[in-house]
Amino acid sequence: MKIALCSSFVPFVNGGYRNIVEWLESTLLEAGHEVERIYLPEVDSPQLLFKQMGAFRFIDLSAADRVICFRPQSHLISHPNKVVWFIHHLRSFYDLWDSDYRGFTDDAQHRGIRDALRAVDTAALDEARAVFSNSEVMTERLRKFNGIESETLFPPVRKPERFVHRGMNDEIVCICRLEHHKRQHLLIEALPYCATPVKLRLAGLSSSEAYPAELNALIELHGLASRVTLEHRWISEEEKEQYLADCLAAAYLPLDEDSYGYPVIEAAHAAKPIVTTTDSGGPLEFVRDGREGLVSDPDPRALASVIDRLFAERSEAARMGATARARIGDLDISWTRVVERLLA
Repeated sequence: MKIALCSSFVPFVNGGYRNIVEWLESTLLEAGHEVERIYLPEVDSPQLLFKQMGAFRFIDLSAADRVICFRPQSHLISHPNKVVWFIHHLRSFYDLWDSDYRGFTDDAQHRGIRDALRAVDTAALDEARAVFSNSEVMTERLRKFNGIESETLFPPVRKPERFVHRGMNDEIVCICRLEHHKRQHLLIEALPYCATPVKLRLAGLSSSEAYPAELNALIELHGLASRVTLEHRWISEEEKEQYLADCLAAAYLPLDEDSYGYPVIEAAHAAKPIVTTTDSGGPLEFVRDGREGLVSDPDPRALASVIDRLFAERSEAARMGATARARIGDLDISWTRVVERLLA
């Protein structure tokens, strides 16, 4: 089958949104399909939004037998065999509209852009022969905002056997982009309240220098230079495998995330317990408190208590890590299922 994989991207910003496309591409090629990967740049600027959307609408992919669309606004592509694996909306115009992360004023002009965008999104999604989401959170958002029903299809990682459990040191690792809504600052703020000598490793690239600078200032303020390792750079897959093989646990504390997030599933493959929060969104579809990890209130003192528990109760932490690994199979998170559903 000739398959076109279509998505948008933010120039010079890597992340899980690229992995889901490129790992599917590799899987389809190994299965003998012909694959074209097509990216168009997209930024969430209200002034540029509809010009960018037009670029997707005028793409001609009639040579493809199947078109699979991912990150917005790629679902605007027109094709009789279009399938959408929806990973999130342009969130400023949807679930983040009433939050501090909207980034522009709530006025008549922007409300008009929001309403037009939602109408266009709904019409384009309604064209698809099938719509999948990457989480129950997104399934519900598509239903709420667009009246679109979708099937939840959890994204796997590529070659999961590369993640192994080698031991449990004194380090909690958080490997993801350094962004304010990922809330690495909560982990640093929790550390002074910890009764154990636990350490943190925060690793990832940021879209700007501001948030890493804020994290460094917190480390200095609390005198934590000997206990917090902050790596503001792109972390290779090989480095990630090593960190997860040896750490005590992994932490992922996003605000109302749209999926469980690769940091969660990668930690689970390494049989490590996951620390998350009651308001993290998608991670709660995988992490059940006391089973695959621990779920804390998004408060430094509460987080400190959770972290201390993992440090002090190593056998319990190991049990949760083993349960996390088993849950991958229980939920049938696999490329076999993904390919079967997307090509049905």
